[in-house]
Amino acid sequence: MRTIGLIGGMSFESSAVYYRLVNESARRRLGGLSSADVLMHSVNFAEIVALQKAGRWNQAAARLADIAIKLQVGGAECVLICTNTMHLIADEVASRVSIPLIHIVDETAAELKRAGCRRPLLLATRYTMEHGFYIERMARQGVSAMVPDAEDRTVVHDVIFNELCAGTVLDSSREKLMAIIERGKAAGADSVILGCTEICLILDPQALPLPGFDSTAIHAEAAVDFAFGTTQQSECAA
Repeated sequence: MRTIGLIGGMSFESSAVYYRLVNESARRRLGGLSSADVLMHSVNFAEIVALQKAGRWNQAAARLADIAIKLQVGGAECVLICTNTMHLIADEVASRVSIPLIHIVDETAAELKRAGCRRPLLLATRYTMEHGFYIERMARQGVSAMVPDAEDRTVVHDVIFNELCAGTVLDSSREKLMAIIERGKAAGADSVILGCTEICLILDPQALPLPGFDSTAIHAEAAVDFAFGTTQQSECAA
């Protein structure tokens, strides 16, 4: 089993999910008391959020790249950035290490394509929905992601940062997100990407009006596939 390197803490709420999913997958494959070989470096999310708000993405890239290097030196054989938003600077991080960076957008796009979905509604932070990096990378793989309108983007962003990242899950916010998905369906979406690693805390991808794709679960499973040297072929109804 190869060692998985996780850059976490953005937020720690979703990083805890990553850790659980990675180890549950390893145990399913090996049985008994087995777990994955994992190195995690968890950052102070408040510092990263300050860089995001100030648009200081170069500094954020340098910070995460330094962590990736430390993970590699520590024995990690791959690295994951455990958040969708910070994949805005994933290429810069990947360029600083010689081990593979498992990219959350690529893995999510592959799952969508296996399921026959090509027009997903992306629910994510404002940075992920509006900076273009996510949609552009999806498009290179033949997936045309769409985002909610400006008002709904604000709702999704605020639920993520003001509630989910703080460990708060509200039924009223779940209802708002479900209404946004319904509007996306009416606008032509054929699926939904839970494109923030905290959204799985409030939405069950199996209980949506469209096929749901949880980027956190997809990313974590891809890490375990790498650790075991396997490729999973999943199937979902389109």
